[in-house]
Amino acid sequence: MTSKALVTASIMAATVMHALDMTIANVALPHMQGTLLATQDQISWVLTSYVVASAIMTPPTGILAARMGRKRFFQWSIAGFTVASLLCGFASSLSEMVFFRLLQGACGAALIPVSQAILLDTYPRERHAQAMAMWGVGIMVGPILGPTVGGYLTELYDWRWIFFINLPIGIIAMLGVAATVPETPRDPNRTFDFTGFALLTLAVGSFQLMLDRGELEGWFDSTEIVIEAVIAGLCCYGFIVHSWTADRPFLDLNLMRDRNYGIGVLLIFLINLMMLATLALLPAFLQGLLGYPIVETGYLMMPRGIGTMIAMLVVGRISGTVDARLIVTVGLLLTSLSMWEMSLFNMNVDEHLIIVTGALQGFGMGLIFSPLSAMTFSTLAPHLRTDGAAVFSLLRNLGSSIGVSVMIAMLSQGRQLHRSQLVEHVTPFSPALKDAPDGFALDTLSGLMRLSEEISRQADMLAYLGDFHVLMLVPLIPLPLVLILRPQSYGKRA
Repeated sequence: MTSKALVTASIMAATVMHALDMTIANVALPHMQGTLLATQDQISWVLTSYVVASAIMTPPTGILAARMGRKRFFQWSIAGFTVASLLCGFASSLSEMVFFRLLQGACGAALIPVSQAILLDTYPRERHAQAMAMWGVGIMVGPILGPTVGGYLTELYDWRWIFFINLPIGIIAMLGVAATVPETPRDPNRTFDFTGFALLTLAVGSFQLMLDRGELEGWFDSTEIVIEAVIAGLCCYGFIVHSWTADRPFLDLNLMRDRNYGIGVLLIFLINLMMLATLALLPAFLQGLLGYPIVETGYLMMPRGIGTMIAMLVVGRISGTVDARLIVTVGLLLTSLSMWEMSLFNMNVDEHLIIVTGALQGFGMGLIFSPLSAMTFSTLAPHLRTDGAAVFSLLRNLGSSIGVSVMIAMLSQGRQLHRSQLVEHVTPFSPALKDAPDGFALDTLSGLMRLSEEISRQADMLAYLGDFHVLMLVPLIPLPLVLILRPQSYGKRA
């Protein structure tokens, strides 16, 4: 095994571990809710606390890696993430779980951007597309396989094993990094911009709180939501102004002057907005509405990961011979097509169709991620790569959290809207009810209860289809931006 392959294998272990934990808890939430004595809206903090902490702690990655040395910082991040995972597995209350998930997200925030920067430095520029394809396997397959692995471990063992499984992976990653990854020079004189960090932290934290609690509190009818929105807006504005005017800002916004980089981070924001939202909706759709058990739900979601892995292999073989912009465009169109198929689901949808649409969506996402990552960084100066990877991961996380929050809010509103519309047609004179089975009779209590339950199911189905329809449009929005990207050069490095 070559030195480059050993480096790749070592950092891939850490990458997969972090990416898997973004969704592995999704299908286990009902089991965790009972153990931790939490309500449905409280248990959602198990997911959002991880994403928020990861998003907040991603931007300091460049500065911390420069001051500590990139290899040392990466090792400490892996160790902290592994220990936090064990603590999550031992949590006995909701408050403990949320705190340990915050710690896990904070420690794991550096794993994605630092691993990306290491790979870009390990491989020559003409092999960046292949390197990003290998790295993308962990980034893309991890969240997609998360529900499958989580369902299997929860059903056969216990939900705590979704966190304990990180122990062997973390140990392997630490040993591999220690043996193969070279250290970078330290820059102890690089200052830390606490003002910029504080402004960005408040902006991201307030914005995520607004999204998570908006539906529960009635959105802008609530004083709390208004305050959180104002804080997020003011802090975001202050962060941008401070970053452009400070001598040594927290994040160098000159990154955005690079056309490929600026367009690339916008595209990855939109793509992750759709990807994680779909993964958050599907387990509830399959379990709660269609009645699939937890393990079978995981198996039905597995073809997404298989499709992604196949696409990554295809990209690795054709990169350098096919225009990366064409590959990304095909991926966006396939992803949109899969969401259109999902928007036509019904209560009797066949398992075969669920599998095909999942595989198609996974294949489309796999075509997008690797060439887009390579094009995003293809024209960026090498000394900006670590900071660039941090911002890239920040917007990827923000896209994921915003997508989940917005789609869950739309789902809740859709349920109420469609139920009210369906109820309007429930009268003794309705032709449909005249031909309905005896169990739905309006003159008996049992009939009314059964009818109410069926109306709720149909309203839920319509709400899910509405979300899928919206997500179908998201991949089509950035298509014009793909054409503006500069094609990646595959010439030899100077």
